Amino acid sequence: MTSFSHGPISQLQTTSPRLYAFVVSGHIDDDASEALAKYMNGVFDEHSEKVDMLLDLSGFSGSDWDSILDVDVIASRLRALTNVDKYAVVGAPDSAARMIALMDKIIPVKARAFDKTEMEAAWAWLGEKRPST
Repeated sequence: MTSFSHGPISQLQTTSPRLYAFVVSGHIDDDASEALAKYMNGVFDEHSEKVDMLLDLSGFSGSDWDSILDVDVIASRLRALTNVDKYAVVGAPDSAARMIALMDKIIPVKARAFDKTEMEAAWAWLGEKRPST
């Protein structure tokens, strides 16, 4: 599968074929949210085993509220419940970090929020070394 890049979202290279890492730099609009959802739905179709995800939100500046209502976005989030093993989020706003901690207790995905200063710890939690930039 090809590397993903759309608007403020870019995929980071990993050494594991089952780890998908993305960095967000700026505002996520409907198009970017839908494009990432379609990409991840393709990833879920391609893999017979669960995948891990890392999302670096250190440069995130917000998103369009209606982007969560897109059919592809809804489908990818529902599919993530059975197709993602570990989900690390770095640099999430405080409210999102609290939501991730809560969701970790009630969904079948191991989810964890990391402060933007804990990038190395996030990669280590996923069993991977941070790629050099």
